[in-house]
Amino acid sequence: MHRLGLKSPANPLIALVNYDQESVNLRDAGHWFELDFYKVTFKRDFKGSVKYGPGAYDFKEGGMAFLSPGQAVQMTADINDYQGYALYFHPGLLMQYPLAQSIHHYGFFDYTVAEALFLSEKEKDVIEALFKAISLELANNIDQFSADVLVSQLELLLNHSNRFYNRQFITRKNQHRELIAKIDAWLSDRFDDTLINGLPSPHDIAAHLNISQRYLSDMLRALTGKTTQQHIHLALIEKAKILLNQTDMTTAEIAYRLGFEHPQSFNKLFKQRTHITPVQYRQQVN
Repeated sequence: MHRLGLKSPANPLIALVNYDQESVNLRDAGHWFELDFYKVTFKRDFKGSVKYGPGAYDFKEGGMAFLSPGQAVQMTADINDYQGYALYFHPGLLMQYPLAQSIHHYGFFDYTVAEALFLSEKEKDVIEALFKAISLELANNIDQFSADVLVSQLELLLNHSNRFYNRQFITRKNQHRELIAKIDAWLSDRFDDTLINGLPSPHDIAAHLNISQRYLSDMLRALTGKTTQQHIHLALIEKAKILLNQTDMTTAEIAYRLGFEHPQSFNKLFKQRTHITPVQYRQQVN
């Protein structure tokens, strides 16, 4: 926080800054530095883009963004970027609490800059109330219950954020359905060329779509109930069924065609997904 010219927080492990009430020093603008803490940003009415991590968030009518320790951040020179709340907390705050382990389940800390959380007015009211409650707690003198209360409030904030992200997946279903259609088209093309490229991975899909693996996985799970790997396997089985039905290739040849190093692995996966072997499927179809 000293980079922004702000006073040191009363609690060394957590700080909440209301930029609407603070004067920021931009002497280090343009510099990059690596976070050693988590950061949650909430802007209620901000309109525009903010340089955040390796890219920029388009906050439109306001929203939330999340960063985790180890990510690179560039300090911007535009004073208008410093609006709303920013909550900083060190992993050490969570050390004695279950949240230290479960925080990794909140996938939005691994999302990219293009995957910010946009909020409805009612959702903004909920989030703002939580930030104000944390602010009030931080204004109290530290006692033996301070960490318990703060970690509980923090977990509530993250749970609401999780809920609102799930809502965003659903309300933007049409956009995400188009994304799933792109995935399916890409997988279909990829399965025609697996002898060269090998089996596709979640990383390959995310890189092709220019989104984070975690966002991809969470989006698919919210809309289809499947993980990215399961989605790949389902597409692979459908391609295998076509080859079993429309060609005279042996199951071993199909396995190699689809990118498997060993036919046994293909047979095992096919039976897991369909409850019959490739040979039995071909017999049923014929």
